[in-house]
Amino acid sequence: MRADDGSDCHVLVIGSGGAGVRAAIEASGYGDVVLMTKTIPGKGGCTPMAEGGYNAVLREQDSCEIHFGDTMKGGAYLNDPELVSTLVAESPARVADLIRWGAVFDVTEDAMVCQRPFGGQRFPRTCYAGDRTGHEMMVTLIDRLGACDVRVLSEVTALDLLKDGDRVIGAVAIDDCGELLTVTADSTILATGGGTRIYDISTNSSSGTGDGFAIGYRAGAELIDMEMVQFHPTGAVYPYDARGRLVTEAVRGEGGILKNRLGERFMKNYDPERMELSTRDVVARAIATEILEGRGTPHSGVSLDVTHLPRHQIEEKLPVMLEQFLKFGVDIRKEPMEVAPTAHHMMGGMRITRECRTTLPGLFACGETAGGVHGANRLGGNALADTQVFGKRAGEFAGKAEPRRKKIDPEQIRRQEERLAAFLRGNANPAYVVRELRLAMWDGAGIFRTAGGVKDTLKVISRLSKSALIADSSRNLVECCTVQNMLLTASIVCRAALLRPESRGAHTRTDIRQTWDAQNSPFSHTFLAQDREGIGKSGGAA
Repeated sequence: MRADDGSDCHVLVIGSGGAGVRAAIEASGYGDVVLMTKTIPGKGGCTPMAEGGYNAVLREQDSCEIHFGDTMKGGAYLNDPELVSTLVAESPARVADLIRWGAVFDVTEDAMVCQRPFGGQRFPRTCYAGDRTGHEMMVTLIDRLGACDVRVLSEVTALDLLKDGDRVIGAVAIDDCGELLTVTADSTILATGGGTRIYDISTNSSSGTGDGFAIGYRAGAELIDMEMVQFHPTGAVYPYDARGRLVTEAVRGEGGILKNRLGERFMKNYDPERMELSTRDVVARAIATEILEGRGTPHSGVSLDVTHLPRHQIEEKLPVMLEQFLKFGVDIRKEPMEVAPTAHHMMGGMRITRECRTTLPGLFACGETAGGVHGANRLGGNALADTQVFGKRAGEFAGKAEPRRKKIDPEQIRRQEERLAAFLRGNANPAYVVRELRLAMWDGAGIFRTAGGVKDTLKVISRLSKSALIADSSRNLVECCTVQNMLLTASIVCRAALLRPESRGAHTRTDIRQTWDAQNSPFSHTFLAQDREGIGKSGGAA
């Protein structure tokens, strides 16, 4: 487990989803780049799984002002306005990059990119490639990456950031054989994706374990709004091993209708104006309420029905959904799907500037690892745009950093060697720890929350965090490190939830009565770092 002699580069990118690969592409124009990923580029993360689409203002009837307003309102006005302005202004140029590099989006007869309606938006601005948009983007990005001078370290997991004083100078990592290695860099970019695998039911791939949040926090970076966990309204509920698998918002965008067990189109009781195209937080709470009050389907879901749509529309616009449910024995052309909310996206993350700088010198963040863009609730279609807008910016500004001398304190490596050695002496099965964590988070820090429930969940996390995790061999060391990251991320989510004494966006406190709406909330961002935590007041920086 001794660290090798290490390598040096100008920019180190940690993470290989849409944001990380876009950052590496951009940074490669400024110097040598290393892309470190615990999976394989193009195969891990959430981007290749994203089905719905990419939001961009492309029509004369639409405008950046409207997109900005929709995003702020959808985010319960907790979004950072500068970040939102940047997102909406630059997303058209970034989708143009993808098209120029070979991405194939659906197009109209006059060769305009097709756009469909998504929840919480006043204009159909969601560009798509059927219901496999993220996959199309990822294939394009990986192809472009191959044309850039980027060294890729696949199946290498970052354990912690390296620092020289307050400045981040790279990372110490572990390969798939359990060997330590170090990579030093003038700039380091965290683009490790989200972390909703800390919940029992999640749309995330197995890599969505909150690594970036934990790594950044341990290094001293400040995180904001970590209580804001988006529960996608529609995840599969049956069969058991398919629970949580995403049923894209494109289904509702194409005209899908939600009904309860009684056949009632229940969204009229929660948002009669927008109905199924309300924001995700509203639809998720509506579905959860119908189920909790006994109007759910036999498998504890509700029905999502597209049988009234023409067969060709389902086959052409929703081919992945059709294929997915046929494997479950359900032909969505003839019968409804059963769906229920599933943990989906982390709106919080590293506090960043427009240049993607975190609160630590030398450290940048982008994509789902960064906070502030989506506020208290993300609009569908904004995440893929986020990966490209801020991935490009992170790569650019990290690349523009001046070269520096970097000196590694051997104590940082020694701590990692001791950490890994302890796993070989442990006695707690990591799988059992994760299972208990996920159930506790789902029950106590899910869609509906109370202070008592969150505190009880924190007690479980505290107890589990004391477990002496065991690695049966050096190849299992990564699993133990990942479990520690999951426990820390879950703790941060719960602590942030206790810091926010209001219901706002995805954060619903059923034990609090409030007299204000989101636009007039007295509270701003929650913030957590090793030396401080709290909640800011509205109208000023936290």
